[in-house]
Amino acid sequence: MSTPNSQSANSQGVAGNRLVLRCNAPWKLGVGILGVVAALVVGAAPCVEAAGRPVSFRSEDGRTVNALVFEPSQRPSAAVVLVPMLGRPKDDWDAVGQRLADANIMASGDVRAAVTYLSSRPDVRPGAIGIGGASFGASLAAIAASGSPVVRSLALVSPSLEYRGVRIDAAMKQYGGRPALLLASSRDPYAARSARELARDPPGPREARFSDTTAHGTVLLARDPEMVRALVEWFQRTLP
Repeated sequence: MSTPNSQSANSQGVAGNRLVLRCNAPWKLGVGILGVVAALVVGAAPCVEAAGRPVSFRSEDGRTVNALVFEPSQRPSAAVVLVPMLGRPKDDWDAVGQRLADANIMASGDVRAAVTYLSSRPDVRPGAIGIGGASFGASLAAIAASGSPVVRSLALVSPSLEYRGVRIDAAMKQYGGRPALLLASSRDPYAARSARELARDPPGPREARFSDTTAHGTVLLARDPEMVRALVEWFQRTLP
């Protein structure tokens, strides 16, 4: 899986398919983790052309979250919520969402609301929901996953052990033995150090992959296709 632009620690090869759902909502800091821009991904079978369908669902504070869902031809399937980085447009996830759609995957908003929405869908397999996040979105993803036992897989892009007063070391311990992927640029010192620290002596499966590309968060995904491949394949492998 390694290329001239990326290195892997404990990497494995996988195969599989997926779907894509996307929406936007305002940020809100704190324990509630409400109003997060996100992309929701649902896995399935043979490749289909991405064709979005608008959906809406309620967040914990009663707001309506509007989303666009890309559904695979075969369901029930797995699902993933993707949380972007602070200060970047939701469109940053479009390329990843398209890759997931090409593999048969979907994209949406508000982390907990999206997880609840996916859990309620009869075409989403029980026990096959994951969350991914980039930069500060990785912090929110880790905290949301730690408090939600239905989340079975996690992927953090350019994570920070602490940012804006939000620490994730305790959340990752609470997340426990469930699998987590850690992606970072080796030229992004704090993110790389955080990824290595989070992968050290883990309570469960942890895979760290590092890119030689100079970039952070969703920008890293845009500049290094192998990081996108790693993220897509990770969810294909860990969400049976």
